[in-house]
Amino acid sequence: MVNVTIAGGSGQVSQEIIDALLDSKKHHITILSRKGPPTPTPPPLEISWKTVDYSNKEDLANALHDTHTLLSFIQTLSDPDQISQKKLIDAAIAAGVKRFAPSEYGSKGTVNMPWWYGKERVREYLEEVNKKEQVLEYTLFQPGLLLDYLAFPHKTSKHVDPLQTVFDFQNGRAIVVNGHEDAVMTFTAVKDLATIVAKAVDYQGKWPTTGGIMGNKVTFSELLEIGRRVRGRNFSVDYVDIEDLEAGNLNTSWGLEAVHHAVANDQASAMLKAVSIGILMSSTKGAWDISNEWNQIFPDYTFDGIEGFLATVWTGKP
Repeated sequence: MVNVTIAGGSGQVSQEIIDALLDSKKHHITILSRKGPPTPTPPPLEISWKTVDYSNKEDLANALHDTHTLLSFIQTLSDPDQISQKKLIDAAIAAGVKRFAPSEYGSKGTVNMPWWYGKERVREYLEEVNKKEQVLEYTLFQPGLLLDYLAFPHKTSKHVDPLQTVFDFQNGRAIVVNGHEDAVMTFTAVKDLATIVAKAVDYQGKWPTTGGIMGNKVTFSELLEIGRRVRGRNFSVDYVDIEDLEAGNLNTSWGLEAVHHAVANDQASAMLKAVSIGILMSSTKGAWDISNEWNQIFPDYTFDGIEGFLATVWTGKP
């Protein structure tokens, strides 16, 4: 049993991981938050709640006392320079925290995805503080895109709301970059992500710095074929040119409509367009071709297969 502290415990992915940690019945969990615990439902007895000031290193270090593993889910969009996570890292080192996982849980690269550039700042900072010697063991949990998103609009997990992607299984359509049908995407079910993170907390060996979690790895053309089999019809495909995407133009017959809860309403339209362009462009540069470090550490773990998962969701639906 170790003491696990969660920074940013109200997010959807963090709640899935907290549930997996609670299910293991092995750890005491502390949640750090800018706000007090949720009301009227108090957290379970296995969870402590600490209100902290992320700009105050001393306050954070006191809150991290006796923490073995620190998992960060701090929202990167609202803090471009990642001051909060840098303060959190400094405080973790001061408090003697053994292990840290920054707010990642997505692609391995951030090229063409400016909403995730903050992740690069944190990666660089972790390299900097560990340059002379390792003062904080860390891993970058990278599962690719959540497989649950391909079930949109159907919810397949307790906490994570489905989001649209450039693959629309509901309407049988997709957006593909011309000439890049072999671009690779990695999809991992949120259930599997949460389980692997919980197993990683228990793991006695050294954490790999790059923590790839490879649930399913498919090309765009393979996913279209899976879609045909699962939905019983060919997908209609809007092909876009890389030159248009580079110019910020998305010449398609449809676009994303469901926006992440962290995005303000007045920014939703621009963000949805940017996300579509960013995922398409970054896929051509290998950003979603996730490695498999955690698969190798837990070789007996069986991930949800993409076709079986989608067949379960879509069979019998119009």
